[in-house]
Amino acid sequence: MFQKFLEFKPITVIILATMVLLSIALIFRDRKQNKNSYYTKMIVYGSLCIALSFVLSYIRLYRFPQGGSITPASMLPIYIFAIMFGPTAGILAGFAFGMIQLIQDPYIIHWAQFFLDYPLSFGALGLAGLYRKNLGISCLIGGFGRFVMNFLSGVIFFGSYAPEGMNAFLYSLIVNGLVIGTDTLICVIVSFVPQIQNAVKEVQKISL
Repeated sequence: MFQKFLEFKPITVIILATMVLLSIALIFRDRKQNKNSYYTKMIVYGSLCIALSFVLSYIRLYRFPQGGSITPASMLPIYIFAIMFGPTAGILAGFAFGMIQLIQDPYIIHWAQFFLDYPLSFGALGLAGLYRKNLGISCLIGGFGRFVMNFLSGVIFFGSYAPEGMNAFLYSLIVNGLVIGTDTLICVIVSFVPQIQNAVKEVQKISL
């Protein structure tokens, strides 16, 4: 059913992300005096960050049997966007990224699980914008936000997959801790690369 979506090219993803962010930008109409310049920058950077995250999410360093994959810092572009434009913009960009993720191995068993595992989980990445002074700390905040959403989903909807005798809370903690924790740790490690830190600082200056 979803095979045709796997043929999407990066430029297609950029166009989709741009269309989503065109709507999102309307929310920020009154936040800046120089509106046109601000909207343009937000849409351009947001589209590129979402597209980059999407492309990186296809590069799987390891895939867990329980579901979930380790990627080369696929969440990092969303963290950077949240630092550039704040948590609200970051959450909305993460929300858009989560919806686009539906074209890559979607697994939905209930409408509430869908919201927890996709728009809310990826939207929580934007919480990285709550602390904009240190990229590493921002990554931890955003990663924890996503972990909470997936942890709840695991307890409520996937507890039955736990080995016999294991509590659903412990099972969800271990599985999501390994998947999201490892991916977050990779983002934190990459965030300490001097070139990455310098690039983020320069981009922040341009976005202001």
